[in-house]
Amino acid sequence: MLTIGELASCAGVTVRAVRHYHAKGLLPEPERDHSGYRRYGASAVVELIKIRILAEAGVPLARVRELLQADEAEFAIAVADIDKRLRAEIRERHRERIARLAAGDNLALPPEVVESLDRLRALGVDERIIQVERDGWIPLAAHSPERVPEWMARKREQIADPQFIDFYLTLGQALDRNDDDRRLVELADQLAVYITQVADERGEDYVDDAAIEPPFVMLMDILAFDTAPPARRLMELLKKRGWTGWTKLQRVDLTRGAAGTRQEDTPVQRFRRER
Repeated sequence: MLTIGELASCAGVTVRAVRHYHAKGLLPEPERDHSGYRRYGASAVVELIKIRILAEAGVPLARVRELLQADEAEFAIAVADIDKRLRAEIRERHRERIARLAAGDNLALPPEVVESLDRLRALGVDERIIQVERDGWIPLAAHSPERVPEWMARKREQIADPQFIDFYLTLGQALDRNDDDRRLVELADQLAVYITQVADERGEDYVDDAAIEPPFVMLMDILAFDTAPPARRLMELLKKRGWTGWTKLQRVDLTRGAAGTRQEDTPVQRFRRER
C-alpha cells in the first residue's frame, strides 16, 4: 500500500494535486490506518494518471468526473466531443493524447505497448492477465518513458517465444482456481519446471523483468494480486518450488529448510534428475 506521497510520485503529480482531486470528488480518499496514515492501493495510481492526463489536456475537472464514470461507448463519444470543442485551445500533442484515450489500452500508453497487449490478445492470453500488464505499464511509462523502448524490445523477444506464451496461458488457467484447489498445485509444478528450464537455458536475467525499481515491483505485484487473487496463492506455491516474486522472479535456495536441514526434492529437482 502507498502513502499519499508515494502515490503522487508514481502518478507524476504533487501531493497538493492529490488532495485537490480528493476535494473535487475525483479520487476516493481512503480511511486512515492504525498509524494515522491514508494508504492507497495500486488501482489509485491508475485512476490518478487518468485524471492527470485529462486535466493536462485542459478538460474541466467536472467533465473529468463524468468521463471516469462513463462506459466505453460513452467515453468515446465524450472524447470526440471534447476534441471538437477544445480543438482551438489545446496544443496538438494534447489533442492527440485525448484522442488516444478513447481506445482503452491507449490510455497513457506508448503505441509499442498497445501493440504488445494486442499481440497477447491475439495469442489467446486471458484478458485479466492483459489488464494486469496494462495497469502495470501505465505507471512505468509515466515514470520512466525513456526506458520503454528497452523494456519493449525485451517484451517482444519474450512474446516470440512459444514457451513464454505457454507460461502466460498456464497463468490464465490459475485465475479461476480457489486457493484450496489441488489443480493450483499442479499448475505451480508446471510453472516451476518451465521457469527453471528457461532460466537454465537462457540465464536468470531472461525470466526477470529488466531492472525495474523496487517501488514499481511492489506496485505491479499489488495490481496483479488485486486483479487476480489466486495469483497470490500460486506465488506461495511457487516459492516452495524454487522461485519467488511475480513481477521480479528470483530463485529461492531450497537446499536447506528452516532448521538448516535438506528439504525433500521439489518437482523441479525431480524433473531435472529424470531427464
